[in-house]
Amino acid sequence: MRNKLICIFSLCFLSLGFSQNQEIPKRFSLDEAINFALENNRAAKNAVRDIEAAKKQKWETTATGLPQINGAVNYQNNIKQQVALLPASILSEQDREDLGLNINDQFPAIFGTEQTVNANITLNQLIFDGSYLVGLQSAKVFLEISQNAKEKTDLQVRKAVINAYGNVLLSEESLLILERNKITLEKNLNETRKIYENGLTEEEDVEQLEITLSSIESNLRNVKRLRDLSYKMLNITLGIDLNNDTTLTDTLQALTIENIAPSLLATEDNVANTVDYRIAQNDTRAKELLLKLEKTRALPSLAGFVTAGYNGNANSFDFFQRQQQWFGSAAFGVSLNIPIFSSFQRRAATQRAQINLEKAEDDLTEVEQQIKLQVASAKSDYQLSIEEYETAKKNLRLSERIEKKNQVKFFEGVGSSFELRQAQTQLYAAQQEYLQAMLDVINTKAQLETILNQTN
Repeated sequence: MRNKLICIFSLCFLSLGFSQNQEIPKRFSLDEAINFALENNRAAKNAVRDIEAAKKQKWETTATGLPQINGAVNYQNNIKQQVALLPASILSEQDREDLGLNINDQFPAIFGTEQTVNANITLNQLIFDGSYLVGLQSAKVFLEISQNAKEKTDLQVRKAVINAYGNVLLSEESLLILERNKITLEKNLNETRKIYENGLTEEEDVEQLEITLSSIESNLRNVKRLRDLSYKMLNITLGIDLNNDTTLTDTLQALTIENIAPSLLATEDNVANTVDYRIAQNDTRAKELLLKLEKTRALPSLAGFVTAGYNGNANSFDFFQRQQQWFGSAAFGVSLNIPIFSSFQRRAATQRAQINLEKAEDDLTEVEQQIKLQVASAKSDYQLSIEEYETAKKNLRLSERIEKKNQVKFFEGVGSSFELRQAQTQLYAAQQEYLQAMLDVINTKAQLETILNQTN
């Protein structure tokens, strides 16, 4: 009966775990995918843990300056007690006679008891320490660093999801276009073969179409493999199982139109709002605190303590007996540590910290310039992607018309198969350029938003 109950409970837990796995969404819009990844992406989750660890470290640093209470209990059993030789002159004359000692002799004496128990409790309190005050400020800066790192991670995760989502849509659209092209080519090839069999065209015309069809089939197989890989990459970015059956609800065309926002190009370049600049500021602030810490090492530190305890002695283990005597003790005191001379060690450490601070200040200026350059470059790339999208859309329409005209001319016998193949190849290239142009609009906008810390 017991084994049956264990099996039943095991099945319940297994079914619970299975149902939890089933709760993972399988359909995502881009916004849903981003929100899901910000909670489930492994890097995002670790960034949250880093913030919690920084909060704990902040309290850990704070607690070092608060009262510290420690207790101790010591038990000692003197298996062989120490013996001391004492002059017989301290004894009375009668005692010397009883022991057979002369006044100049020595006799062995045992001090203390065989067993001792000591219990005490001590309270230590830091009264003043310059490094402690700097440590409190450093803990606050460390927390800010962790929070900025979390924001940076979220921006990178968002960008990675957009890129992965777009790659999946690109592969799906490419697959649809290639399949349509294949169907059209197979139809053209069949018709051309019939014309050839009737002796109305040359064999080269059939072979030209066969070459084009073979190339399309090869690309189709490759795109299918790339589609599977892009889904796996998206799943990893989302923080779910590699082989999760994921479906996307947005389309590449809709996302492209949604991401064409020329107003973003006019956004003011406020470098101070970017997370990279704030991270560089954190580094500069940390170097300032390290310099301050080295300077405080020349200041005295003051600490106080209070201790109290009881001591018990016996020749046998009778410490829990009512008649056992316990002797109490208590004390308090302060300790003042004054640095006097360190052979210029503190001076060298302070100078080194000053040099590191100057380096950090120059790095902050460099980061500011680099961010401005990145923003300008990202705006240029985004503007170019919008322009290329419009160009690719026009070129696709032209290529479609050219291909249709060449089909008509070929089947009417006034055009060559070579010309038809050229028009088809041009159309296929225009199709891929159009798809890539749409993806570039989405990705370059994401890059610009990442640099500008804009997520809306």
